[in-house]
Amino acid sequence: MNLYPMLQKRAAEDRPVRIGIIGAGKFATMFISQARLTPGMQIVGIADIVPERAHQACIRAGWQKERLRYSDPANSIDDLARNQRTAITADAAALIKSDLDVILEITGNPEAGIEHAVMSFEAGKHIVMVNVEADCLLGPSLRQLADKAGCVYSMAYGDQPALIAEQVDWARTVALNVVCAGKGTRYQPEYHYSTPETVWGYYGFSQEQVASGDYNPKMFNSFLDGTKSAIEMCAVSNACSLRPQNDGLKFPAVATNDLQEILRPAEAGGVLEHSGTVEVVASEHRDGSPVANDLRWGVYVVLEAPTEYVQRCFAEYGLRTDSSGRYAALYRPYHFIGLELGISAASAVLRGEPTGSAQKFTADVAAVAKKNLSEGEMLDGEGGYTVFGRLIRKEYSLENAVLPMGLAANARMVRTVARDTMLTYDDVALDETTMAYRIRKSMERVAALR
Repeated sequence: MNLYPMLQKRAAEDRPVRIGIIGAGKFATMFISQARLTPGMQIVGIADIVPERAHQACIRAGWQKERLRYSDPANSIDDLARNQRTAITADAAALIKSDLDVILEITGNPEAGIEHAVMSFEAGKHIVMVNVEADCLLGPSLRQLADKAGCVYSMAYGDQPALIAEQVDWARTVALNVVCAGKGTRYQPEYHYSTPETVWGYYGFSQEQVASGDYNPKMFNSFLDGTKSAIEMCAVSNACSLRPQNDGLKFPAVATNDLQEILRPAEAGGVLEHSGTVEVVASEHRDGSPVANDLRWGVYVVLEAPTEYVQRCFAEYGLRTDSSGRYAALYRPYHFIGLELGISAASAVLRGEPTGSAQKFTADVAAVAKKNLSEGEMLDGEGGYTVFGRLIRKEYSLENAVLPMGLAANARMVRTVARDTMLTYDDVALDETTMAYRIRKSMERVAALR
């Protein structure tokens, strides 16, 4: 509760929290809009493979052009920062090596995110992994590398996984049993097969809207086809030791008033296979009708009273409980995405604490065929035409050599596979020289021994 005073103190001492950003999409733009208004924060530089995109992101967010400079040999990142200018560059490695405190990795590319994280730790820099795809693929290993380097490896506050982890941590700190945690989304079974061509029809966006806005079809499609939900719940599982259900995510249609009634174990009258798990609730029924008081944009945790005394306290203080009085729910109806990201940057630098972080390999996301796949066909990864992600348990992943979603981009099929098949390593040819592949296989070998 004291981050703002700490930032004010930094501002008064002219020692701002020095921030580097890699990736200049929507999430980054939202953070950029707030960072310039926050005392005690300085964006040293922004790296993007298309530097002009970073420049335009700043302009859209209200920055004046005079504050921005393209970095070159005559204008190093550090020199620009000393002159109160933010560097725009295509060189992420140079940004990581510059004089800053924390890197915000916001590329959305798991392989790039992992390389940037490793470079950051080698340079002694904290990292906020907005790139949940990288966290899902290798979060536990990256956390270990950060610990060895004396750095913070953090989830991104404002994104749903970190907000869920915060609720879980709160509940456990006050000795309430966590039954289920998760978020809301729009869902229908047919959405699993959506492609970048069909996604705008499902969202109801016109071509004019798409042409005029900051719309990435693969990103939007990842949210629609269930992949992003699987990735985010994998991150929550690994950060909070919440074990996925055997069937992964069921996406039940649940109103906020009914969270505690429906998201309880089956033996207690709910839909869960067991307590201590994750689930994503749908904002519409399977017939397409909307759920009243839905949680499409929010997060929640379902709690169980550990004693009869606490159960009485639930009733005495007006908590909405299930019919037994044992289960209650806490939810937040919205998340502010990049607008809230400064919480993570400040916490990492000023407190040395993450806003949620991977702890151990508990869950994984499998790549599942969206269509019949042919030998020689190239997979296009998250939100594309070929695969969608499904949440699975770590044990199932290891026992069946399941292909993780984070390695599915640019993999080449070596045999024919039918639609809805969960892909395995034997189904594809991968570039085994990448850092992501090598660290992932190491993590799998260690996990298999435990």
